[in-house]
Amino acid sequence: MKHTVLFAALAAALGAAPLLAPSDALAATPYNTLSGNAPLVIGHRGASGYRPEHTIEAYTLAIEQGANYIEPDLVMTRDGVLVARHEPMLARVDLNGDGTIKMVNGAPVLNRTDTSTNVWELPQYAGRLTVKTLDGQKVGGWWAEDFTAAELRADIRTQERLRDLRTGNNAFNNQYVIPTLQEVIDLAKAKSIETGRTIGIYPETKHPTYFKNYADANGLQRMEDTLVATLHANYGNTASAPVYIQSFEVSNLQYVNTQTDIRIAQLLNGGGRPYDFTVAGDLRTYAQLAELDAEGLLFIEGYADGIGANTNLLIPLVGGVLGTPTSLIADAHSLGLEVHAWTFRAENIFLPNEFDSSGDPAAFGDMKGQILAFTALGLDGFFTDHPDLGVAAVASIPEPETYAMLLAGLALTGFMARRRKAG
Repeated sequence: MKHTVLFAALAAALGAAPLLAPSDALAATPYNTLSGNAPLVIGHRGASGYRPEHTIEAYTLAIEQGANYIEPDLVMTRDGVLVARHEPMLARVDLNGDGTIKMVNGAPVLNRTDTSTNVWELPQYAGRLTVKTLDGQKVGGWWAEDFTAAELRADIRTQERLRDLRTGNNAFNNQYVIPTLQEVIDLAKAKSIETGRTIGIYPETKHPTYFKNYADANGLQRMEDTLVATLHANYGNTASAPVYIQSFEVSNLQYVNTQTDIRIAQLLNGGGRPYDFTVAGDLRTYAQLAELDAEGLLFIEGYADGIGANTNLLIPLVGGVLGTPTSLIADAHSLGLEVHAWTFRAENIFLPNEFDSSGDPAAFGDMKGQILAFTALGLDGFFTDHPDLGVAAVASIPEPETYAMLLAGLALTGFMARRRKAG
């Protein structure tokens, strides 16, 4: 009886009808996420800690390790095909201060942290090395939009991007093709049938302003229209599809919101501001977008279903260790917005200092401990390069200490509002 009264009072206070009878609530999954379900484990570019990122092999391994979603970053080819790459540069080179390509012994100096294919080793493509302006910065390299999809498939193969850190992954260099969006979808759907669990996809539109300008100049369909058409053909136009569309820019997501009911996540970086804001003269920063006001989360709630936040917006680092948590998760939840955090990586170099295992930057530390510090705040999901360790962390999340905590997590779903259509 006491539980029944508590549940009814809590639901009334939140303006929501009771969602479950007390007996059902007791059997519900006791997580303090917005939905009450376990936090989602999102394979960041696949299982990119173990295989070269954005390959079918990395995505397959992520699924085998238990990831709920796999994440393809999307760029365009010359003929408008969406393919999975972290950046439009298939390989990047370093530049001199004047913006020219840095050369040593007659060869361009390879950027060793932003090169993800072997195109730089293929003499037939040497003439396609060029310098372009990307989001206001000069960048040198071989660019996806300078190749057709067929050319990418012919002889360009993937390489480990963090080649000097994840040295073991170099054993898989020059073996895997660059997958298309459709191939990633096909994999997720096939593995959903094979495993009996739904595997979702979490595509990110990379550099939307840059690629819209490219599409407009070359008579191509804009990236977002191609993405939405592909998703609708595979999943239908429904918010229940196992899909989130994400971007660091804003105006493209506002546009996507007018084209689909598929869920949308606004990415928030730990510093700076969206590039389309820079172009438009909007001075708001990512930090301001994370505030609970009309210029921040209330604005995002108008076109998105959740946010993908840099971990520093949730628990800032202070002197290299985790500091005091912010109210961002609670603030977002109060508006019915999910919160997914990025990125959790097991190597010491990426971990807060208190989770390091040694002074070896490439050795694995206690990523599980780091994840638990964030899921304790009610985090709804997280991106990780090491899905197996992420799944193990979720499995170890302690149950809430009181029945009231469970009820609060369940009742929150009673006022989760579907985003408002912008047009």
